[in-house]
Amino acid sequence: MKLPRNIYKPLAIGAPEPFRELPVRLERMIHFVPPHMEKVRAKVPELAKSVDVVLGNLEDAIPLDAKEAARRGFIEMVQATDFGTTGVWTRVNALNSPWILDDLTEIVGSVGRKLDVIMLPKVEGAWDIHYLDQLLAQLEAKHQVTKPILIHAILETAEGVKNVDDIASASPRMHGMSLGPADLAASRAMKTTRVGGGHPEYKVVADAAGDAPRAVYQQDLWHYTLAKMVDACAANGLKAFYGPFGDFSDPLACETQFRNAFLMGCAGAWTLHPTQIDIAKRVFSPDPGEVAFAAKILAAMPDGSGAVMIDGKMQDDATWKQAKVIVDLAKIVASKDPDCASRYAL
Repeated sequence: MKLPRNIYKPLAIGAPEPFRELPVRLERMIHFVPPHMEKVRAKVPELAKSVDVVLGNLEDAIPLDAKEAARRGFIEMVQATDFGTTGVWTRVNALNSPWILDDLTEIVGSVGRKLDVIMLPKVEGAWDIHYLDQLLAQLEAKHQVTKPILIHAILETAEGVKNVDDIASASPRMHGMSLGPADLAASRAMKTTRVGGGHPEYKVVADAAGDAPRAVYQQDLWHYTLAKMVDACAANGLKAFYGPFGDFSDPLACETQFRNAFLMGCAGAWTLHPTQIDIAKRVFSPDPGEVAFAAKILAAMPDGSGAVMIDGKMQDDATWKQAKVIVDLAKIVASKDPDCASRYAL
């Protein structure tokens, strides 16, 4: 086990020191872009103004014969775009693929100074993070990248779920995790072809009451895994994210799934289609009424101690902490989103 004093030492001579705390950034949506498509890349400068994170996808959904084109396209896209405060991420190919080494060496060598996060798919255990951690430090040192590139793990195998706590604590370079429901379903041999969301056959039935019709309630296949991931992230100071919602024709179901994730502690979700951007923006920004009530709690208890009654409800140090989470998030949202700023009146 690494000694505590060595945890924040760079893993290569000349690499930047790891962050002690994650940078404060708004990441309500991670918007996926297929960078091998020139017409999509052309829209990125305008897109970057309306999303919190632009991610160049090199892995799933990129045809095998377009992998190198996607990598080149991502590099060109980053070089040509002023992203401002918008995050710049890439999802590289899996560690067992023939493309991963070139993904890392070419991207860090070309645009490492503008890259915020590398999303690593199919993470099985801490060993995957250790490998990428060391390699990134070497590449940062070689190419004089002065800001550490963070790692975001996708939880999409049964082994990864089993090792989620070790993954979360594997490196100070860890940014967070996303739930990858499609690959995870295959890994578990789950009987579904859906990408995220519930399933009509995963349900509970109310007890029989004579001849009265029995109520049926659809359940969430991903509740347990999402909660486990959120706990691992929260315990290690990381961010948790819901992954993809694949049915673009059902915005209500998408919004419901995103909202469940938000309430459980997720910072954001993936958006795979332009119609999902506004859904994520709406869901992962706190409700103005909630913000106003939370601000009332903080004003009534400036130091967070004691107990007060507000609108007939008792508030104490625990609810003060809850209120601070909401107000702190509202301030971050307001700093980037003028519409929300006016509604929050902070």
